[in-house]
Amino acid sequence: MPQKFDIIIIGAGPIGMACGIEAVKSGLSYLIIEAGCLVNSLYHYPVNMTFFSTSERLEIGEVPFISHGYKPTRSEALEYYRRVAFSWELNVKTYERVIDIKSLDSGYLIKTSKGVYAAANAVIATGFYGIPNLMNVPGEQMQKVKHYYDEPHPYSAQKLLIVGGGNSAVDAALETYRRGAHVTMVIANGELDPGVKYWVRPDIENRIKEGSIKAYFNSTVKEIRETEVDLCTPEGEFSIGNDFVLAMTGYQPDYGLLEKAGVEISKDPFMEPFYDEETFETNRKGLFLAGCVCGGMNTSRWNIESSRFHAGKIVNAIRSRIGKNS
Repeated sequence: MPQKFDIIIIGAGPIGMACGIEAVKSGLSYLIIEAGCLVNSLYHYPVNMTFFSTSERLEIGEVPFISHGYKPTRSEALEYYRRVAFSWELNVKTYERVIDIKSLDSGYLIKTSKGVYAAANAVIATGFYGIPNLMNVPGEQMQKVKHYYDEPHPYSAQKLLIVGGGNSAVDAALETYRRGAHVTMVIANGELDPGVKYWVRPDIENRIKEGSIKAYFNSTVKEIRETEVDLCTPEGEFSIGNDFVLAMTGYQPDYGLLEKAGVEISKDPFMEPFYDEETFETNRKGLFLAGCVCGGMNTSRWNIESSRFHAGKIVNAIRSRIGKNS
């Protein structure tokens, strides 16, 4: 028989870790399962990224987050969340992907790439950063196409195509341009995304205006080849020389996992999963959502700062149901 826990938490990001901390504080047995490394999404952020939020707004588990600057960097965040995990001695299994979730009379059976576990309750805290939105064009699976941007150095003196008009695309375009890349942007809409950071927007707009960064608006990628990319633009279809493609097309929650768990998904454009606004319990009894995954495709609705409280709400609901006191 598989080992059984009061709670199994899927996802070891900051919110999944916060759920584990609340379980510890409430005396509940728990296990956190993560497909990648600890805070895997943050690990895949650009190397030089700085957070929007100040450090105290990213704190969990009553562990102080002290950064050198007004806003913390990716490196400081990774160090901080490692320290939180060690401080609370969190029960985390990393590099173990959840394959299936099945309902039992007394909870859930969770199958992973390395084992099988049982739990009276389950929390899905997988965020939205793990699965990129694909362009679905020929050549997208080539090695030169990347859906994650890490750092600018590899693109120096290279012909780089960046797909997208949001913050990730803009940051990548400016950083790689300043390291000597020949940058072209392909933007599906007629302008940059409204949410582009206000202190960055004038920079990218001026670089486009002066021609330092070439931008095609209302345009899409038709096909990617070894040394060229075919574009569809208002001026017609044509090819440009290319060495690398950064597809900054956004990400989505793991809808496959949600569907396997039986979570209802709305039919609106945001495809938000169903959950109770007070307890964060889904339509399946004992199955909860926490963090960014709650927003579906509305990825701006929840972030670390705004969803830290989910953990307390969820564990309080579970604790009251099974009659344990903190």
